[in-house]
Amino acid sequence: MVLALVPALVGAAVTVGLASAAIAARALTPLAGTVAAVFGIVIVVMVGFAFLALIILFVVGSVLATRYRIEEKRRKNVQEGVAGERGVSNVVAHIVIPTVLAIGAGLPHPLLSLPITSLLFASALSFGAADTFASEFGVLSGQARSILTFRPVPAGANGGVSGTGEAFAFLGAASTAVVGLGCFEVLGTTAGPTPLFLVVVAAAGFLACQVDSVLGEALENRGYLTKGSTNFLGMLASVLIAAGLATAAGVRL
Repeated sequence: MVLALVPALVGAAVTVGLASAAIAARALTPLAGTVAAVFGIVIVVMVGFAFLALIILFVVGSVLATRYRIEEKRRKNVQEGVAGERGVSNVVAHIVIPTVLAIGAGLPHPLLSLPITSLLFASALSFGAADTFASEFGVLSGQARSILTFRPVPAGANGGVSGTGEAFAFLGAASTAVVGLGCFEVLGTTAGPTPLFLVVVAAAGFLACQVDSVLGEALENRGYLTKGSTNFLGMLASVLIAAGLATAAGVRL
């Protein structure tokens, strides 16, 4: 489904305005904001305002988590960017897969149905929220253990997990499931059976966050992956996990 001309122009204008506001608030670097605007326009034009709304709420939640006790994070040198701003690699890692899903659903002959797209799109962002919450709140816990060896590691280390981080990872994934369902229901986009949507989106995001930690310790720490590519693969894992869980529940993709 591709929006008609006037709604598409409105969606594009809203996207550019929000990206500009994010740049002005120093939540995104200028280049990151520009990239986010371009991808955001593609998403809203291809699949509509419900998907854009979920992206916006994801960004807002991420910014709030990043700015939480930012001065303490800066003293520990575990903050994002210089003062909590997100760069282009972070934006690209988190928006390419949702955009591909939107394009697949918005083609004249869709590759994905809208309910399946809603499920996979929300699952992708569920991972983003879980990963961001785990990182931004976990680094403040003061202690962490390797996800592979369980040995103590500094808070914020790649592959380091803590009880606080895991709790917030689940909170990020579960809240994305609830907020995503609300966006789709309020803005008239079908998301399929409610219990299935909530369980799959929350589970996929949380489990993919663990995949991200394993990749961080096993490959990123050894220089085989960058932070951006680790996040990209984590988000891809979330979509694949969601697809697998939905298939196991009897949903035809």
